[in-house]
Amino acid sequence: MAKYGKKYLESAKLIDKTKLYDPQEAFELVCKTAKAKFDETVEVHIRLGVDSRHADQQVRGAVVLPNGTGKDVRVLVFAKGEKAEQAKEAGADYVGEADLVEKITKENWFDFDVVIASPDMMGIVGRLGRLLGPKGLMPNPKAGTVTPDVARAVKEAKAGKIEYRLDKTNIIHCPIGKVSFGTEKLRENFETLLSAVIKAKPAAAKGQYIKSCVIASTMGPGIKINYSKIS
Repeated sequence: MAKYGKKYLESAKLIDKTKLYDPQEAFELVCKTAKAKFDETVEVHIRLGVDSRHADQQVRGAVVLPNGTGKDVRVLVFAKGEKAEQAKEAGADYVGEADLVEKITKENWFDFDVVIASPDMMGIVGRLGRLLGPKGLMPNPKAGTVTPDVARAVKEAKAGKIEYRLDKTNIIHCPIGKVSFGTEKLRENFETLLSAVIKAKPAAAKGQYIKSCVIASTMGPGIKINYSKIS
């Protein structure tokens, strides 16, 4: 048995593990059970009835959360010439080309949260696959991070665009904001993410698509949501 702290155990008492909570009640509880001294992140975990080992059952995409994530997102852009200037104007934190590839490979530098690339840069960005791939940072057209419109991609990332993708156990894990957002904003972000995941349902998926949906704050217990109550 994992040893849980006193605060966690107190919070866990407020939750009925066997119950599917209506979204409103679930988000009220997630705010109430977050007892850490810092502003905890709220994460959602969606288990899907697909098999991620099959290419035609992959679920991946990106969505801009209406209330952002509450996190200051550091954006790195691979672009040159005019596109590099556009990226800087849009608020990118780092813009470059081969120089940034070198910095990442030689210095093991990862002071960024999102990587965006214009399509003509993928030749050099491809060399970073081994390093960026495992961290979920590799630019991808499906997530809108390989795009000719780098300025728009930068603005969306800064505004709270999140990427969702299946892990090996067919679960999507995504941050949807901070506890300080309160019930309504968290719920709006959750509904936006869930709608995007439902729209991304692969044609090859059979049977029940969404198996379960759990929300939790960084240090708090999991709360099961009755996702069918989302209008």
